[in-house]
Amino acid sequence: MSDASVPAALRRRRDYAGPALFSYGFRPFFLGGAVWAALAILLWLPQYFGELTLPTALGPLDWHVHEMIFGYVSAVIAGFLLTAIPNWTGRLPVNGYTLAALAGLWVAGRIAIFSSAVIGEDLAAVVDIAFLTVLAAAATREITAGKNWRNLRVLVMLLVLIAGNIVFHLEVIWRGSANYGARIGVAAVVALIMLIGGRIVPSFTRNWLVRMNPGRLPQPFGRFDAFALAAGIAALVAWIALPQHAVTGVLALVAGALQSVRLARWAGDRTFADRLVLILHVAYAFVPLGFLFLGAAILWPADFPTSAALHAWTAGAFGLMTLAVMTRASLGHTGRDLVASIPTQLIYLAALVAVLARIAAAFAPSVLLLHLAGFAWVAAFAGFAAAYGPLLLRHPPAWANAGS
Repeated sequence: MSDASVPAALRRRRDYAGPALFSYGFRPFFLGGAVWAALAILLWLPQYFGELTLPTALGPLDWHVHEMIFGYVSAVIAGFLLTAIPNWTGRLPVNGYTLAALAGLWVAGRIAIFSSAVIGEDLAAVVDIAFLTVLAAAATREITAGKNWRNLRVLVMLLVLIAGNIVFHLEVIWRGSANYGARIGVAAVVALIMLIGGRIVPSFTRNWLVRMNPGRLPQPFGRFDAFALAAGIAALVAWIALPQHAVTGVLALVAGALQSVRLARWAGDRTFADRLVLILHVAYAFVPLGFLFLGAAILWPADFPTSAALHAWTAGAFGLMTLAVMTRASLGHTGRDLVASIPTQLIYLAALVAVLARIAAAFAPSVLLLHLAGFAWVAAFAGFAAAYGPLLLRHPPAWANAGS
């Protein structure tokens, strides 16, 4: 293939000669996000049990919530966007010194929050908020320059996530703890999963079924999906504003039912032979489950704890979906076959054990269940770092770039 026939983005990727880690957006952010996801829980468990105090201005629970949503999840979102946007627009990927600086800004945010009792919450907030703000600016520039107007919807959710981070810090500074900011952050990520997951889950499922298991295929995006998405966003907005109101509970139950039907329309029951596809459906299942738990917790608080809903979303939908995306993208973009190896399947299993144990602990508080959930989560994300780190830290073989 001559240079003239090779797209500019591919030439830049092929000709990049710096460290492999900074050759493409998914590499530093998937690896860094996974390491932080594991380390943050290792730091959280002793905090929860009163055995450790960190030099942070945030309370233990606020630190845990912030670093899960605005730390680890934000890193994975960055890796996804910086990898997807060149495919959406055909423009050059962000790599080299620019990517290293952006990754460094994310690391600086983690250090700033960790040491905010020393450097001050105001400075820590500025450093932390800067990462998502710069990411949004870069993504907006690339999407608008590429005239890829359809994906501006993703940026709207990213801006909501930034707003949640700002509100979170303002609440901590003014009130000592965060409520609205945490809910905005959770809602933004749930909405992103409904939006992006609603595209990639049926798409990857359809591609695999056409090749390997002909028959019933996922339903294409239509009016029902749009209605289900709107109902989910309405329920999330109501939860942010009126978290205990009966109307919010009803909206959440309706959203959960609609998202359940939406998931059932994607033919996930026909994907058991391919764990890379199946895990996408399992991960998305925790979106409607979170809505259903939330509605039940609002309407019948004596029987349903709110933490079950929150962890169905955060440990379940966030944890499993990020692992599903990270494993699939890491394999595909390093020239490996899209096959879930035994280590990959063990990663998925550990993450599933983590969320099920954490939801169970919400209904029946238990030190054993909390430790099981925590250590299973650490095993999943540390397992990803161990299994996929070597792929992310070295350049793919020449044939992988040539065939991209």
